[in-house]
Amino acid sequence: MMRGSAASGGARRWRVRAGWILLALAAAATAVWAGRPAPSAYEVARVERGQVRATVHALGTLRPRHYVDVGAQVSGQIQKIHVQPGDTVSPGDLLVEIDASVQQATVDAGRASLDALRAQWDEARAAATLARADSGRHQRLLQAGATPAQQADAARAGLLAAEAVVRRIEADIRRTRASLKGDEARLGYSRIYAPIAGTIVSLEARPGQTLNATYQTPNLLRIADLSAMTVWTQVSEADIPRLRVGMEAVFTTLAQDGRQWRGTVRQVLPMPQPEPADAAGGAAPQPAVGAKAVFYTVLFDVPNPDRALLPRMSAQVAFVTRQVEDAVLAPLAALRPAGDGAGAGLDRDADAVRTYRVRVLEKGRAVQRIIRIGARDRRAAEVLEGLSEGELLILGDRAPDGGMPRFVL
Repeated sequence: MMRGSAASGGARRWRVRAGWILLALAAAATAVWAGRPAPSAYEVARVERGQVRATVHALGTLRPRHYVDVGAQVSGQIQKIHVQPGDTVSPGDLLVEIDASVQQATVDAGRASLDALRAQWDEARAAATLARADSGRHQRLLQAGATPAQQADAARAGLLAAEAVVRRIEADIRRTRASLKGDEARLGYSRIYAPIAGTIVSLEARPGQTLNATYQTPNLLRIADLSAMTVWTQVSEADIPRLRVGMEAVFTTLAQDGRQWRGTVRQVLPMPQPEPADAAGGAAPQPAVGAKAVFYTVLFDVPNPDRALLPRMSAQVAFVTRQVEDAVLAPLAALRPAGDGAGAGLDRDADAVRTYRVRVLEKGRAVQRIIRIGARDRRAAEVLEGLSEGELLILGDRAPDGGMPRFVL
């Protein structure tokens, strides 16, 4: 009995000591938790300095800056093609030969007609010389009273008729010579030469193909100078007022990931219109009938010394309407329209000065301010008035997850 009571008392003492230990640990944990700062209720971003570039974005297509569509000016069958797409040519290089048998026969006939007219001209000149001498004799005899006036008049008329024949034949010679010159030119057109230096970017003709140039000049190939390209950009009517000639344009292509090209706006076409036929000879896509969106064509050129840019490549273009260095920047996510338009978004004009509301975190409290911004891009806006570098802007209320505040830089 004594041993059982001692064991029971030891168990009670151990439970008491364990309880005090648990109470001490709970008190310590409560003290540590009470010393931690309260989690923030906001998502915030720090006001920093940096560059801001206001841009207008559009899609474009690359076209050669200079190109020539080479066609056939005579009808006939293509005998030989001396080039292939991708070949580089110089001015005067032979490109295509067309069967010239018909043109050659016409030239030969014209030359024979010209020779015949020259022989007639020689004969007519001889006749005119004889008539001139006969008329002179009759005039002298008439003056001496040795011949009737009627014979002198007949000799004079014969001279005039002979001289008229000479003039008529001379006119025929000029007409035949001009016609022969045209026939010889058409004969020369059967051999087609390169008019400019460049690259063969498209070839539509085939050896053995018969061409009919009677009513329309058939296109055979296109030569393009790929050392300079033009970007044909379609810009929305809402953004056109922000663009001007001489403005910087930056673009990238899908084929050259990460590489940027720069140029300056050369022309803003005053009327919406489709792009010209592409470098492969196909027609440009026509706008949909009745489409509500209106786009204007903006052109700018870019050097292409390494031939990395090719015709028909797609370009993602950004026109730089304004650029500010070392500006105080506020994230767009923190801006709210001032006034009653709480549900309105940011103004579309990224260059205009506008007023907006922001919330600033000051000593753990949200304070509302009115700021003025200038240029903006897709990420941030230039702050002209109302904020200083290093302040914390409230982007929005944090979800109650108990985590530490997240700083968006």
